[in-house]
Amino acid sequence: MGGWFARGAGDQELAAVERVAAALARGGAATRPVLLADAEAARSAAFCLTGAEGGTLHLPWLRRHAPLYDPAVRDRLIAGAMIPAAAVVQAQRVRAHVRAQAALLFEQADLLLAPATPCPAVPRGDATILIDGQPVPARANLGLYTQPISLIGLPAVTVPVQGPRDRLPIGVQLVAAPWAEALALRVARRLEHAGAVGCRRLGYD
Repeated sequence: MGGWFARGAGDQELAAVERVAAALARGGAATRPVLLADAEAARSAAFCLTGAEGGTLHLPWLRRHAPLYDPAVRDRLIAGAMIPAAAVVQAQRVRAHVRAQAALLFEQADLLLAPATPCPAVPRGDATILIDGQPVPARANLGLYTQPISLIGLPAVTVPVQGPRDRLPIGVQLVAAPWAEALALRVARRLEHAGAVGCRRLGYD
């Protein structure tokens, strides 16, 4: 998918998607670019809904045991609990709209490909990642491309893609229509057996 799913991604991430598409084409699949309309709005709606739902769920515990929470997590949960109901209702409308846009795509395609993250796998302890050459917080931005998909309830499998010179693998999402999890899993298995996806084991001192 292009549009939002190409914005902010580096050359490595886009090349990984192309490698998966090329492997599927070699297996006989027809591939072409598609666009999920308003995916950026879906990401904003996902932030709103997960924040509101998470904050509401944890609010009783936050009131009694706030010091036990990681400070960054605690602050996000408190902020989520304070999101106005009107914003939640509007986010639900965005979810329904983008879900309908995805349904139109699945009238033309069986499976959608997109980067899973805007960068390769992040080493443990790294607090920032680079997007368009600028450092941004990793925690808030690793879900740039997965949040719109999970918001509208589409099943997805992320496969690791690693070129001969890549130190860390890059994730590519195989996104299927609702209730078509088996297709995404089947395609991921075929790609693995064909050697098109996978990653090397890395040793650290």
